Amino acid sequence: MSDSRSFPRRQAVTRRFSLGAPRDFRVAADGSTVLFLRSTGPEDPTNSLWAFDVAAGTERLVVDAAATGADDADLPAEEKARRERARESGGGVVSFDATADLSTAVFAIGGQLAIVDVASADLSMPETASVFDPRLSPEGDTVAYVSGSVLRAVVDGHDRLVVGESGDYISWGAAEFIAGEEMGRTRGFWWAPDGGRLLVERVDVSAVAQWWIASPVDPAASPTSIRYPAAGTTNAEVGLAIVDLDGGRVDLEWNDGEWEYLADARWDDEGIWLTVQTRDQRRLAVLHVDPETGEQTERHRIEDEHWVELIPGTPAVHDGRLVTVEDRGAARRLCIDGATVTGDGVQVRRVLSTGAGGVVVAASREPSTVHVARIDWTGAIEWLTEDAGVHSASVGGETLVEVSRSLAFDGPRIVVRTPDGVAGEIADLSERPDVALNLALVRLGGRELASALLLPNGVADDDSLPVLLDPYGGPHAQRVQQARSLFHASQWFADQGFAVLVTDGRGTPGRGPAFERSVRGDLAAPVLDDQIDALHAAAQLEPRLDLGRVAIRGWSFGGYLAALAVLRRPDVFHAAVAGAPVTDWRLYDTHYTERYLGHPDTEPDNYERTDLTIEPASLDPAVPLPPLMIIHGLADDNVVAAHTLALSRSLLEAGRAHTVLPLSGVTHMTPQEEVAENLLLLQLAFLRDALGRTRGTP
Repeated sequence: MSDSRSFPRRQAVTRRFSLGAPRDFRVAADGSTVLFLRSTGPEDPTNSLWAFDVAAGTERLVVDAAATGADDADLPAEEKARRERARESGGGVVSFDATADLSTAVFAIGGQLAIVDVASADLSMPETASVFDPRLSPEGDTVAYVSGSVLRAVVDGHDRLVVGESGDYISWGAAEFIAGEEMGRTRGFWWAPDGGRLLVERVDVSAVAQWWIASPVDPAASPTSIRYPAAGTTNAEVGLAIVDLDGGRVDLEWNDGEWEYLADARWDDEGIWLTVQTRDQRRLAVLHVDPETGEQTERHRIEDEHWVELIPGTPAVHDGRLVTVEDRGAARRLCIDGATVTGDGVQVRRVLSTGAGGVVVAASREPSTVHVARIDWTGAIEWLTEDAGVHSASVGGETLVEVSRSLAFDGPRIVVRTPDGVAGEIADLSERPDVALNLALVRLGGRELASALLLPNGVADDDSLPVLLDPYGGPHAQRVQQARSLFHASQWFADQGFAVLVTDGRGTPGRGPAFERSVRGDLAAPVLDDQIDALHAAAQLEPRLDLGRVAIRGWSFGGYLAALAVLRRPDVFHAAVAGAPVTDWRLYDTHYTERYLGHPDTEPDNYERTDLTIEPASLDPAVPLPPLMIIHGLADDNVVAAHTLALSRSLLEAGRAHTVLPLSGVTHMTPQEEVAENLLLLQLAFLRDALGRTRGTP
């Protein structure tokens, strides 16, 4: 049955058509079972725990989250922060841990601890303190978890303190802000293989700058204090200790003064492995720690004149062999014990698993597709996916759960494969957006920039079309890939009468180290130049594009790029919508900003050339500023609202009219249904007014 609701409404209530899609797959070590999360349908945000029986090819509900009675309104502050770092828009069970055989699983729901026997679905919810990030011991008989600023454990049914200390600035067991936001590390403790001890992170934020997030709609409410490590300022002090369940503690002196960041940690049968980086991120080392003596050995070091990229899934160790992914020459390559095993034509994105048969990776042979491949220990590569699209996988034993997105179908397609063939598919219950993509993937300009051009459905061949650029445009994200879900909103804008152009310029991944590193020292000029080059090249391909009516919209880095466009090139861009933009990189965090711009004390020119707040003072008074709408969530603790307010003040001081749309109580994610729906409608109205174009009803 067709849905008469508007696209903005449907996208809002389905959280961008993601609710009901299975996610977070975990495969048993013997390949017999798959655990995953899924809600009941496209408008249900509450995820439950499910199991797929590989031999039978059937799935079953293990834990119905709604039946537990837990309420997300009671989430601990640490869990709210973790969800913001992970851009988590769902509820119920949003993450889980399990034993290697998947016989027992554990999760937190509404701040309560839940332990389930997977085979019988017997659920227990013992009385504990408020629970965040519970983790099972390898045997599954003990659960450790974070509560507030301490690490606790349930041992033989009794809840006890493992490690903690008094003070407002010190926490045990939880990852610091920078690890969660920028390094992809969301955990702060790791079990020993024998289950008798834990490696635990200690975080001291006393020297980190204190910032305040206020709620202007409630002037009686006290502002929320955050510790934010802005570029050039002091990071949290991160320590490590080996702790036993009775409170015994041995501190590890992992930082000898050279290392600033703990990027990753793990504890396996071969010992403790730490991945550490220098403050400038030009050196990374893999340290091996003997847990009995505390003796540390540097196993491997990577150096780069620009920065060393952190690659998900690495480093990994299997039977003494060290697996890394390193930028060498023209490619991001898989390396084993420091030796390169992949060639120039393969860009390795992440390591998915290691085992006796080799290393399973996600990798690209061209930037718009991502495939799954198995690379054996001799370097021979076998591509496990071939159809165009964006593929990933989870692996256990000889079972592989293949997750695919494509331009050929909506939603994810999840196929469970074994050496005997397809064991079955895991059902996707998400809504289909019913958007008819009128899309062409093209390479534009002298740099052959990966771009997507979306045109309205049902317009005359001789119609002149205003142009809307819809990029992200910055490091660590791609918009132009062969997956329909990336283009739903862009096509909706196109169907309102725009030609929409999405371009991945310099700095974006998938095209090799040199392309990514070309923004080092300048996050403004190269990315803006690439958007302009792509625009002009697209107009050569499609003569209906009206270069006299060009707008640009974006969020986060895309918001920065949108504001930059009208400030620097009003001759090209005639309107902009800048959502949650960074405007002064000195107000953004250390790890991200200093990777690209260096330390502001030693490379201040990089910050000056990328600072939007100083641009209005130098604008040509004879040239009007194109219409600019700046949108910002006032509860955003990632790109704080000070960015927008600082730019607005500079524009006002320069006498430049502009529009500011403050979103009370909204973070960087904007998950609220009414906000998400109306943001699209308000942007459309603003762009129509600015460019003088109307078409149809949204």
